Amino acid sequence: MDDSVALLTDLYEFAMVDTYLDENLHDEAVFSLFVRRLPARRNFLLACGLEDVLRYLETLRFTPEQLDYLASLDRFSDRLLRYLERFHFSGEVCAVPEGTPIFGEEPILEVVAPLPEAQLVETYLLNQIHLQTLAASKAARVVEAAGGRPVMEFGLRRMHGSDAGVKVARAAFIAGIDWTSNVLAGQRYGVPVAGTMAHSFVQAHDDELEAFRAFVRCFPETTLLVDTYDTLRGVQHVIRLARELGDGFHVRAIRLDSGDLLALSRAARQMLDDAGLQRLKIIGSGNLDEDSMARLLSQQAPIDGFGVGTALGVSSDAPCLDMVYKLVAYGGKDRIKLSASKVLFPGRKQVFRMEEEEVARRDVLARHGEQRPGRPLLRPVMRAGKRVEGTSPSLAEIREYSRRELKRLPPALRGLEPVTPPYRVEASPVLAWTREQLTEAWEASP
Repeated sequence: MDDSVALLTDLYEFAMVDTYLDENLHDEAVFSLFVRRLPARRNFLLACGLEDVLRYLETLRFTPEQLDYLASLDRFSDRLLRYLERFHFSGEVCAVPEGTPIFGEEPILEVVAPLPEAQLVETYLLNQIHLQTLAASKAARVVEAAGGRPVMEFGLRRMHGSDAGVKVARAAFIAGIDWTSNVLAGQRYGVPVAGTMAHSFVQAHDDELEAFRAFVRCFPETTLLVDTYDTLRGVQHVIRLARELGDGFHVRAIRLDSGDLLALSRAARQMLDDAGLQRLKIIGSGNLDEDSMARLLSQQAPIDGFGVGTALGVSSDAPCLDMVYKLVAYGGKDRIKLSASKVLFPGRKQVFRMEEEEVARRDVLARHGEQRPGRPLLRPVMRAGKRVEGTSPSLAEIREYSRRELKRLPPALRGLEPVTPPYRVEASPVLAWTREQLTEAWEASP
């Protein structure tokens, strides 16, 4: 882990830990990380980010320089600084695997650890799971809209920082995106990389056709961007280049990046076919999202693949999730929260997915240890601060698991429009009774 992230947290985490130490509150705590409710245009979310969380928990340490900084704030006790000096996470984690579709109130992960440890890691866990779940959920919609056509993600330049740029690329690949333009994501995670050219390359030449000639000399099997000046004239230049090179012409596709993509793709397809270039693909890009992609394909636009940038990279229609990390048990006792519209289910939990003929029909949120029909989703992934053996699949395995899990959802749920009524998530009778008893006990207290 990069040592710098040890301080990537909120100040009040240190303040609470300092006070826990003062009160000798070291007993086992359970924190549940979940999304209270789905955004209006999401029928499900795709859990992502667990790998970064586990790496963080395994390697979290505080350097002398970081401890010196905390001391310089003149806020915290020497007791806290001594605790942090020898800190390591010793707890356990249960989580749904990356690529699992999840719904409101369902834990994405639960942390079981001494209270100061479990509290201290809150901010980083939320930061990583939120970003990557948000991105994977958006990417799943983009993949669905593409209808089996390949999609490239190229939103790095407009994402919210370099960390987001790399991790969004990974999350998008898990959700089914085929390539990224992000070279660091390719090197770090093994995400396939792809790219064409920018308009500036064409502009740097006095002649568009000469720009195409130069690029193809270096990259014969490329995709040519044809809309720098006039899109259909750009297509004509590609056709001329094909005639010049004959059997040496290996360009794979043209890219349309602006204008009326429906009309231009139809006209370009006709021009290419008339020139005998039926094998040449057409890639659409330019401020696309899942809705515009779906509209194009519903009108039979002859587009063979898509490039999607900003809308995917920042999840523009739903840029945040109501994701929280809440204490649900401490010292062997279940804990509850009764804030308006933020009522909490107490205790450790399990989620059972009820399926018929391998299609999900409803989920049951139950207490940990309940024996119920259905497929349990939460799995142990860390014990005593170390990963459970066999819980670190490759990126390709996570992507394939995600593909299978998405296929288990009802088709309407995978669609772009909100489903009414939404997918059913219900509390087990035991869990509902537990919350009811805790609520009544609190109401009866002085």
